Amino acid sequence: MPVQIGAKSHHFTEPLGLLSDCHRRIEMFMRSLSAIAQLQGQLLNQEGRQALENALRYFREAAPKHTADEEQSLFPRLRALDSEESEQAFSKLEELEQDHQWAESLHAEVDRLGTTYLNNDTLSEPDAAQFRENVEALAAMYQRHIKVEDESLFPLATRILSETDKLTIAKEMAARRKQSIG
Repeated sequence: MPVQIGAKSHHFTEPLGLLSDCHRRIEMFMRSLSAIAQLQGQLLNQEGRQALENALRYFREAAPKHTADEEQSLFPRLRALDSEESEQAFSKLEELEQDHQWAESLHAEVDRLGTTYLNNDTLSEPDAAQFRENVEALAAMYQRHIKVEDESLFPLATRILSETDKLTIAKEMAARRKQSIG
């Protein structure tokens, strides 16, 4: 993965910052997919092949862990809080979970078509159009989804979750990746 000059990288001890860092990776890999989709199924050069392989692998292996971090670790803890601020988040949580479910099938189709692209070096016109349509739909969803999380939900969670909750979330995130936080 390229180095991002000036970008802050968080550790598991800062789980909400780490979730936001994941968003930067999602955006980076979505830009790669978007650029490849604009090729309309034309022959991939080595750089395009590598970018497509990396993006598909990220969304197949790492992105589901990010979704689990949110749905299994963060969202339940926000729901368990009884405060005015947490009440505001509940409607957003349902919408965000629906985004995750909706995106799952699109990612499966992007992975299928992307793998076909890699195996055949090109895509047929109908497959290229479907690939582009699915990538564009995902990109639009992620833009809205990430904005809600980065600008509203994560700052709220930073303020209202206890240090104990944040540490527990951090441990769960690390465990999903078979790492330790310390």
